Amino acid sequence: MGSGAKRRLTAQIKDSLRELSTQLSLLNQQVGARVELRPVDFECLDLINRYGPLSPTALARRAGLHPATLTGILDRLQRGGWITRERDPDASDRRAITLRARRDRNAEIYRLYGPMNASLDEICDTYTEAELQVLADFLSRTHTAAHTATTPQDPSPPDPAAPRESDTPD
Repeated sequence: MGSGAKRRLTAQIKDSLRELSTQLSLLNQQVGARVELRPVDFECLDLINRYGPLSPTALARRAGLHPATLTGILDRLQRGGWITRERDPDASDRRAITLRARRDRNAEIYRLYGPMNASLDEICDTYTEAELQVLADFLSRTHTAAHTATTPQDPSPPDPAAPRESDTPD
């Protein structure tokens, strides 16, 4: 394959990933609306389901949210019966809590994703095991790249007194 063809395919893959991101976002919004959850609440619930039990601090870090923002989200999720907040008996701080998803509510969400999951099963059935391994590797590496891109590399704020690149002579 020539370099021009490879560049075109790479561009097509990037465009497809952008479109997929948009479509999955729309699907998540539709599912969230059906179960009466705001998009950010739905994302936090998904994180608790996948990585929980979690502390609020760990959830805030995973979601990229300020801990103070999380309070309202957790209040809504608890009022809706989606999560529980439990005191952590092993923590040295008596205020420490653990967030747990209420698994009995998951069936409602899984049912709403059923058509998409069935479509994915049909698509995967058209590939060989070797092709699925390549796809799984690609998606895993793409996830890692996205995670790296969204993880702050230097959490300290820039020094306002430090010279900027544009201020340094060539």
